[in-house]
Amino acid sequence: MSYQLRPFPRRQSTKVRIGSVVVGGGAPIMVQSMTNTDTADVEATADQVAALARAGSEVVRLTVDRQEAARAVPHIRDRLANLGVDVPLVGDFHYNGHTLLTQHPACAEALDKYRINPGNVGFRDKRDTQFATMIEVALRHAKPVRIGVNWGSLDKELLTRLMDENAEARKPKTATEVTHEALVVSALASAARAEELGLGRDKIILSCKVSAVQDLIAVYASLAARGDYALHLGLTEAGMGSKGIVASTAALAILLQRGIGDTIRVSLTPEPGGERTQEVAVAQEILQTMGLRAFAPLVTACPGCGRTTSTVFQHLAQDIQQYVRTRMPEWRQNHPGVETMNLAVMGCIVNGPGESKHADIGISLPGTGEEPAAPVFIDGRKAMTLRGPTIAEDFHKVIDDYVKTRYERRS
Repeated sequence: MSYQLRPFPRRQSTKVRIGSVVVGGGAPIMVQSMTNTDTADVEATADQVAALARAGSEVVRLTVDRQEAARAVPHIRDRLANLGVDVPLVGDFHYNGHTLLTQHPACAEALDKYRINPGNVGFRDKRDTQFATMIEVALRHAKPVRIGVNWGSLDKELLTRLMDENAEARKPKTATEVTHEALVVSALASAARAEELGLGRDKIILSCKVSAVQDLIAVYASLAARGDYALHLGLTEAGMGSKGIVASTAALAILLQRGIGDTIRVSLTPEPGGERTQEVAVAQEILQTMGLRAFAPLVTACPGCGRTTSTVFQHLAQDIQQYVRTRMPEWRQNHPGVETMNLAVMGCIVNGPGESKHADIGISLPGTGEEPAAPVFIDGRKAMTLRGPTIAEDFHKVIDDYVKTRYERRS
């Protein structure tokens, strides 16, 4: 019983190519991430980019904040090539991007996209000149840009003007509503200016990031209704651990369900010693659990209750998830379609057999007081019963055999 992806209605957006990756225009929703190394450290940054790419990030963004970082970018690209990693790189520029891009043409060429923040690309008389300089560099090197507005660095002059206009209105909006409007206006006005300078709509991606769920939903609903630019989604400063995961999931899931969004990032604060790649895994899981994409086999497992006082099923569920992650690089290479496989690891007879029948492969372990036997179901039918201390290893073999026979080996 294969897992069928259900198509959701997608907002029509302009297709943008970032290196070898396509965003928008009906292309699959793309996952991206960002390094947190010092970009001037070529080895550390390239190694983290490689780790993020291998985890499934389809685009990786780097901070380019000073001369040393700009000089490092071409060397990072070279090291990635030596590592066999081909992933589009995005330069994140603030305040001095116009200077860095013009003074370091090798950096401008090595990057696949530039991120420009309208709130700090320049101030007062210099704003348009410095913005225009970055667009001209993008045109010269045929690179797309993301115009990324953030409410933590929103153009204060624009916000003040809109607040003043609102104060004179017959039916004033709330301060929050005006802030939402300022974010959208900043993105759209900057995109229009980029087009005036000659940058095609097929080279522009927009984002308007905030850190509160309801604000993000409101802003992107407005932005999506007012143009067909490709949109990047992300809840900025989402936080750490379960808070960041839950907040990002709540916001992105609602927007994705409405057909809004062409690329996403989950901006998690890493826990001390934690892996940067966690944000990639969470983004993939959001898309896969919604049925929008498939990245790796899903493992369904019950939460446990008084019928499952043994922790055997918990250990087996953890073991199977780890086994799938370990095997995926080889499976993905040699067995296309394996990412849609569904596995179930259940803890007792109540829902175990039923859930197992719904999965491609399922195992129902004995609960408290049940016979020490673990029936295995394949494609909805009972195939065997496993017993004894080697259930995990035996189940691994069942999975491997299924992959080899169910998903044709790539020639």
